[in-house]
Amino acid sequence: MVVKPKTEVTLKHRAMRYLARREHSRAELHAKLLPHVQEGDDLEAVLDDLARRNWLSDERAAEQMVNQRRSRFGAQRIAHELRRRGISDDLIDAAMPQLRESERDAAREVWQKKFGTLPQDTKEKARQVRFLQSRGFSMESIFGLFKSSSALEDD
Repeated sequence: MVVKPKTEVTLKHRAMRYLARREHSRAELHAKLLPHVQEGDDLEAVLDDLARRNWLSDERAAEQMVNQRRSRFGAQRIAHELRRRGISDDLIDAAMPQLRESERDAAREVWQKKFGTLPQDTKEKARQVRFLQSRGFSMESIFGLFKSSSALEDD
């Protein structure tokens, strides 16, 4: 019986598998690869090489996340998730104007899908406001949504 030697998965190969699934920030990929570092491995060199080849990009990771989440979450929630994934404050600040512009429309879509009708009393209004807040929408967007009766009557 011939026993084949177990092939080790290199850090670069492992990183490529992660990046093939979706964009990752440098910090995110670093955290995922760190448990697999063995003696003699240079994780920073691997990450630098991936970035140099433009296979690893915080900008693309941020853009992908913003595009995925913008229709369901508010700017505050998206900014929080970007920070949690290790995206720099500069990239987050650059994305915020675009997010804030579309936030009221996104809040309207989320509200329409979940509730669909204006609240009849203060208790129901508070419940709807809390729901939208939990999705990261600003109070300005939420109350603008309720004040704009024409926006609610379109659908």
